[in-house]
Amino acid sequence: MKIDDVPQDRGMINDHRQEVCYAVDDEGRYVMAGSAGWEPKNIANRQAWDLIDTAAQKALERVHAGKASPLAYHMANHQMSVGLLSKYAGTNRLKVWLHLKPGPFARMTPEVLQRYADVFGMPASELKSVPDAHVSRSGKD
Repeated sequence: MKIDDVPQDRGMINDHRQEVCYAVDDEGRYVMAGSAGWEPKNIANRQAWDLIDTAAQKALERVHAGKASPLAYHMANHQMSVGLLSKYAGTNRLKVWLHLKPGPFARMTPEVLQRYADVFGMPASELKSVPDAHVSRSGKD
């Protein structure tokens, strides 16, 4: 694509940042060019964030209903599976699975709680709580 044809369709990021893509200049060379976005990519990103937001909302509802621990919400909100969190936290998958239940989560040692908190980049005290409502990141709100 020519430099003049590089799409400039603003998406979820509405400031003046641009992503780098490659285009052909007037002399036929590939050069870096800035793009504000591309509508098909913007649609795909919105759809992906909608799915992530839906999963986080469902997890939050389960936490509020007492069917899941706060860990379930934070995992969904950070797009993590049991296997991924177990690897990052350096713990067994079965332990992560158990900690998704309110009882075992409440009995977790401070050290294990801190390992999970470190993975999510938050204080351990924040990992023990969840918001009243999930804030959508899909750009629709």
